[in-house]
Amino acid sequence: MNDPQDLLATAAAMLASGRFDEAESIAAGLVAEDPENDAAATLMSLATTRLAGLHSRRQTLMQTRLAQIEGQRAIADLLAQPRHAQPLRLTRHGAKAFSQNDEDGIIAEIFRRIGPGPRTFVEFGVSDGRECNTLKLVLEGWSGLWLEMGDDQANFIRIAFYPWISSGRLRLRQARVTRATIDGLIAESGLAGEIDLLSIDVDGNDWWMWQAIEGVRPRVVVIEYNATLLPPLCVTSAYDDSRLWDGSCYGGASLAALEKLGRRKGYALVGCCLAGVNAFFVREDLAIGRFHAPFTALEHFEPPRYWVGGALAGHPPGIGPWESV
Repeated sequence: MNDPQDLLATAAAMLASGRFDEAESIAAGLVAEDPENDAAATLMSLATTRLAGLHSRRQTLMQTRLAQIEGQRAIADLLAQPRHAQPLRLTRHGAKAFSQNDEDGIIAEIFRRIGPGPRTFVEFGVSDGRECNTLKLVLEGWSGLWLEMGDDQANFIRIAFYPWISSGRLRLRQARVTRATIDGLIAESGLAGEIDLLSIDVDGNDWWMWQAIEGVRPRVVVIEYNATLLPPLCVTSAYDDSRLWDGSCYGGASLAALEKLGRRKGYALVGCCLAGVNAFFVREDLAIGRFHAPFTALEHFEPPRYWVGGALAGHPPGIGPWESV
């Protein structure tokens, strides 16, 4: 008969190496032989708990994978509709690298059609930078400005993106952005006149921010719209310097309101991402003949499909030094 202490040591080693089921089996046998064996009972309890956790994680991973598969099938079914087969539409070009949803692919396709300009950008509302509309551009050699209010997020950017910040390609300005300060914040970064891309995501005051920006003339604008507000509804939430999104459907602007503002500023609405989150505008002199017309909210509206980003996601977002080769 094996010595109980030897068996207990074996079970402990198996527990430490992640062989939870074997550890549980050995410890359960020791408890059955000696119900007063407290060490074996404790080890069995630990093994059972960790085994349950392992099963739970595996089940969660499997559910996530199945949900992604179903989401990808749903995306394929959507894009197979005749609407998305129209040759100048942007939705079928959507792809996710570092964007929240499929914005990366659409941005790439827009610049493939109109060509790059100075390869500069401004984006505000970047969180910690790992999931935004311009990180892919940073890695492709573009330069620009990130504006972010949060302390934790800005500190993360300063550390994780130090190679790009130290080279001068990426500028970070930590500030609460308001319509009274936005032009000054951009000007202080050294950007003026024509830039390639402006991306706006401030969870509420988006319409007001775009209205206020006069110091730069972006060739392309990406801006969040509220897909709850169906066209032709033309509204925006009231301006509020202290606004923080409460998680509800209140906030932001309808696509029709952004279309109207864009026309006033000389931009054509050329599409929306499939997730129904961001709208894409191109300067009118660059848009004609290159994108699907008419350039209206009624033509380009996409309803809320907030599951699209999860269906396209791979590993969790991360950042570190990359080298061009």
